[in-house]
Amino acid sequence: MSGQTDTELAMSNLRVLLVDDNAAMRGIVRTVLTAFGIVNVFEASSASQAMETMRTEHIDLMILDWKMQPIDGLALAKKLRTDEDSRLRFIPIIMLTAYAEPSKICLARDAGVTEFMCKPFSSEGLYRRIANIVNRPRSFVRTKSFFGPDRRRFAGDFDGQERREEAPIA
Repeated sequence: MSGQTDTELAMSNLRVLLVDDNAAMRGIVRTVLTAFGIVNVFEASSASQAMETMRTEHIDLMILDWKMQPIDGLALAKKLRTDEDSRLRFIPIIMLTAYAEPSKICLARDAGVTEFMCKPFSSEGLYRRIANIVNRPRSFVRTKSFFGPDRRRFAGDFDGQERREEAPIA
């Protein structure tokens, strides 16, 4: 028996793509991921490199920076979520960025980002977000204006005016 928890075992099998134009930041995140037991880490310094890697490798999780050139991380997330024919539509995305404004968080959420983290980040915070993705994967939702992970994190009773009623059984 290896003594690994289910989460640690699941993490050790993850194939993670880091997308950040800053090589030093990719190195830091890679080191943290390795400490979690994640050994299959791929790196890309641009959105186009990320797309090429995802064409040739099976990727389970993407950690994505926002501010990149010429295509930023937000545009890449939107592209992944809107490509109707791609299996990549469902890839969990952690946006790891220096942007901390609530408006930026909302933009990322609306683009279909699964988790959001601000730089500088803590290894504990990154671990929690990856563990959430592994242990509590969210279903995907499609509306006229959105495709991405369900924004509701907790199932709870809603007692407001627009509460959904159960349909009567015929």
